[in-house]
Amino acid sequence: MTLTRDIMTAAPRCIGENDSLSIAAAVMSELDVGALPICGEDRKLKGMLTDRDIVVRAVAEGLDPESTPARALAEGKPITVEAADDANVAMERMQEHQVRRLPVLEDHLLVGIVSQADIARALSAEATGVTVESISR
Repeated sequence: MTLTRDIMTAAPRCIGENDSLSIAAAVMSELDVGALPICGEDRKLKGMLTDRDIVVRAVAEGLDPESTPARALAEGKPITVEAADDANVAMERMQEHQVRRLPVLEDHLLVGIVSQADIARALSAEATGVTVESISR
């Protein structure tokens, strides 16, 4: 059995819940990523922030990226998976919720991210194809 911790990208960089969207965009650019976890002062996951969120939900709506904190775009409870879960659980959650990246928790703390690319590298071509198709609907 392949565990989520075996396929995840470990130690992801967080954006602080009080950091501005412009800081988040700069970090995304620096890391060449399209999403960042939003973490609180307690180091717990508060949400996920994507480049699309910044553009469509903030800039297009007239919010100031310099003064709008990342937490303003953190809606609802993030979809997560546990590090000790079977990798198939991660894949199923990604499919069910149509998300390309899934935060990985251990003892309520963020320890990694599982992405479509991680699924593709670790699981069968058939499983990857089903996942990508389900996410892209």
